[in-house]
Amino acid sequence: MAMKYVIGIDPGVSGAVAVVSLDKKEVHHYAFCKHTEHDLCDILREWASKVSMCHIEKVHSMPKQGVSTTFAFGKNFGWYHGVLDALKIPYDLITPQRWQKSMGCRSGGDKNVTKRRAQQLFPQTLIIHAIADALLIAENLRRKEVESTDNIATLLG
Repeated sequence: MAMKYVIGIDPGVSGAVAVVSLDKKEVHHYAFCKHTEHDLCDILREWASKVSMCHIEKVHSMPKQGVSTTFAFGKNFGWYHGVLDALKIPYDLITPQRWQKSMGCRSGGDKNVTKRRAQQLFPQTLIIHAIADALLIAENLRRKEVESTDNIATLLG
Protein backbone atom coordinates (compact mmCIF):
# COMPACT_ATOMS: atom_id res chain seq x y z
CA MET A 1 0.00 0.00 0.00
CA ALA A 2 1.28 3.47 -0.90
CA MET A 3 2.25 5.87 1.88
CA LYS A 4 -0.36 8.51 2.67
CA TYR A 5 0.32 12.11 3.60
CA VAL A 6 -1.43 14.98 5.31
CA ILE A 7 -1.22 18.66 4.50
CA GLY A 8 -1.24 21.60 6.87
CA ILE A 9 -1.79 25.09 5.50
CA ASP A 10 -1.15 28.41 7.20
CA PRO A 11 -2.87 30.74 4.71
CA GLY A 12 -1.41 33.91 6.17
CA VAL A 13 0.48 36.29 3.91
CA SER A 14 3.78 34.89 5.26
CA GLY A 15 2.47 31.34 5.68
CA ALA A 16 3.22 28.00 4.08
CA VAL A 17 2.07 24.55 3.02
CA ALA A 18 3.48 21.54 4.89
CA VAL A 19 3.21 17.91 3.78
CA VAL A 20 4.00 15.13 6.27
CA SER A 21 3.84 11.38 5.71
CA LEU A 22 1.75 9.41 8.20
CA ASP A 23 4.91 7.63 9.38
CA LYS A 24 6.58 11.08 9.73
CA LYS A 25 9.62 9.93 7.74
CA GLU A 26 8.94 12.51 5.04
CA VAL A 27 8.47 16.20 5.72
CA HIS A 28 8.08 18.78 2.96
CA HIS A 29 7.33 22.48 3.26
CA TYR A 30 6.70 25.30 0.85
CA ALA A 31 6.81 28.88 2.13
CA PHE A 32 4.66 31.41 0.29
CA CYS A 33 7.56 33.83 0.09
CA LYS A 34 9.51 31.37 -2.10
CA HIS A 35 6.69 30.22 -4.42
CA THR A 36 4.14 31.78 -6.73
CA GLU A 37 0.48 30.79 -6.69
CA HIS A 38 1.14 28.86 -9.90
CA ASP A 39 4.01 26.98 -8.19
CA LEU A 40 1.84 26.14 -5.17
CA CYS A 41 -0.97 24.91 -7.41
CA ASP A 42 1.48 22.59 -9.19
CA ILE A 43 2.87 21.41 -5.84
CA LEU A 44 -0.58 20.60 -4.49
CA ARG A 45 -1.49 18.84 -7.74
CA GLU A 46 1.57 16.59 -7.33
CA TRP A 47 0.47 15.61 -3.81
CA ALA A 48 -3.28 15.31 -4.48
CA SER A 49 -3.44 11.55 -5.05
CA LYS A 50 -1.29 10.81 -1.98
CA VAL A 51 -3.13 12.94 0.57
CA SER A 52 -5.65 11.53 3.03
CA MET A 53 -6.66 14.93 4.46
CA CYS A 54 -5.71 18.60 4.67
CA HIS A 55 -6.27 21.13 7.43
CA ILE A 56 -6.34 24.86 6.74
CA GLU A 57 -6.02 27.26 9.60
CA LYS A 58 -9.38 28.99 10.09
CA VAL A 59 -8.46 32.64 9.92
CA HIS A 60 -10.29 35.91 10.30
CA SER A 61 -9.40 39.56 10.33
CA MET A 62 -7.78 40.94 13.46
CA PRO A 63 -8.41 44.27 15.21
CA LYS A 64 -6.02 46.99 14.03
CA GLN A 65 -5.02 44.88 11.02
CA GLY A 66 -4.74 47.01 7.89
CA VAL A 67 -7.27 46.76 5.11
CA SER A 68 -4.72 45.58 2.52
CA THR A 69 -3.35 42.94 4.91
CA THR A 70 -6.86 41.69 5.68
CA PHE A 71 -7.69 41.58 1.97
CA ALA A 72 -4.49 39.62 1.15
CA PHE A 73 -5.19 37.24 4.02
CA GLY A 74 -8.72 36.58 2.79
CA LYS A 75 -7.54 36.20 -0.80
CA ASN A 76 -5.05 33.46 0.22
CA PHE A 77 -7.68 31.72 2.34
CA GLY A 78 -10.19 31.63 -0.52
CA TRP A 79 -7.57 30.70 -3.09
CA TYR A 80 -6.64 27.58 -1.11
CA HIS A 81 -10.27 26.54 -0.79
CA GLY A 82 -10.67 26.79 -4.56
CA VAL A 83 -7.47 24.91 -5.39
CA LEU A 84 -8.18 22.12 -2.90
CA ASP A 85 -11.74 21.78 -4.21
CA ALA A 86 -10.51 21.70 -7.82
CA LEU A 87 -7.90 19.05 -6.99
CA LYS A 88 -10.42 17.05 -4.93
CA ILE A 89 -8.18 17.15 -1.85
CA PRO A 90 -10.38 16.67 1.22
CA TYR A 91 -9.94 19.45 3.76
CA ASP A 92 -11.31 20.90 6.92
CA LEU A 93 -10.72 24.08 8.89
CA ILE A 94 -9.02 24.21 12.27
CA THR A 95 -8.75 27.20 14.57
CA PRO A 96 -5.34 28.32 15.82
CA GLN A 97 -6.55 27.81 19.41
CA ARG A 98 -7.47 24.19 18.71
CA TRP A 99 -4.26 23.06 17.00
CA GLN A 100 -2.02 25.09 19.31
CA LYS A 101 -3.65 23.57 22.40
CA SER A 102 -3.34 20.08 20.93
CA MET A 103 0.32 20.66 20.03
CA GLY A 104 1.15 22.21 23.42
CA CYS A 105 2.13 25.63 22.10
CA ARG A 106 -0.49 28.27 22.87
CA SER A 107 1.31 31.25 21.38
CA GLY A 108 -0.81 34.23 22.35
CA GLY A 109 0.44 35.76 19.10
CA ASP A 110 4.15 35.11 19.78
CA LYS A 111 5.46 33.33 16.65
CA ASN A 112 8.58 32.24 18.57
CA VAL A 113 6.44 29.86 20.67
CA THR A 114 5.24 27.90 17.62
CA LYS A 115 8.67 28.08 16.00
CA ARG A 116 10.27 26.48 19.09
CA ARG A 117 7.62 23.75 19.22
CA ALA A 118 8.02 22.98 15.52
CA GLN A 119 11.80 22.71 16.01
CA GLN A 120 11.25 20.23 18.86
CA LEU A 121 8.97 18.07 16.74
CA PHE A 122 10.97 18.36 13.51
CA PRO A 123 14.61 18.49 14.67
CA GLN A 124 15.98 17.58 11.22
CA THR A 125 14.22 20.55 9.60
CA LEU A 126 15.49 24.12 9.63
CA ILE A 127 12.44 25.90 11.04
CA ILE A 128 11.71 29.46 10.02
CA HIS A 129 8.65 31.44 11.13
CA ALA A 130 7.03 31.07 7.69
CA ILE A 131 6.77 27.26 7.91
CA ALA A 132 6.36 26.63 11.66
CA ASP A 133 2.57 26.92 11.87
CA ALA A 134 1.95 24.89 8.71
CA LEU A 135 4.18 22.09 10.06
CA LEU A 136 2.36 22.07 13.39
CA ILE A 137 -1.05 22.06 11.69
CA ALA A 138 0.09 19.09 9.56
CA GLU A 139 1.54 17.29 12.59
CA ASN A 140 -1.67 17.79 14.55
CA LEU A 141 -3.63 16.28 11.66
CA ARG A 142 -1.09 13.46 11.19
CA ARG A 143 -1.52 12.41 14.82
CA LYS A 144 -5.30 12.33 14.42
CA GLU A 145 -5.07 10.30 11.21
CA VAL A 146 -2.66 7.78 12.77
CA GLU A 147 -4.82 7.48 15.89
CA SER A 148 -7.90 6.94 13.73
CA THR A 149 -6.09 4.32 11.62
CA ASP A 150 -4.86 2.54 14.76
CA ASN A 151 -8.38 2.52 16.22
CA ILE A 152 -9.84 1.06 13.02
CA ALA A 153 -7.10 -1.61 12.90
CA THR A 154 -7.83 -2.53 16.52
CA LEU A 155 -11.55 -2.84 15.82
CA LEU A 156 -10.94 -4.99 12.74
CA GLY A 157 -8.05 -6.96 14.23
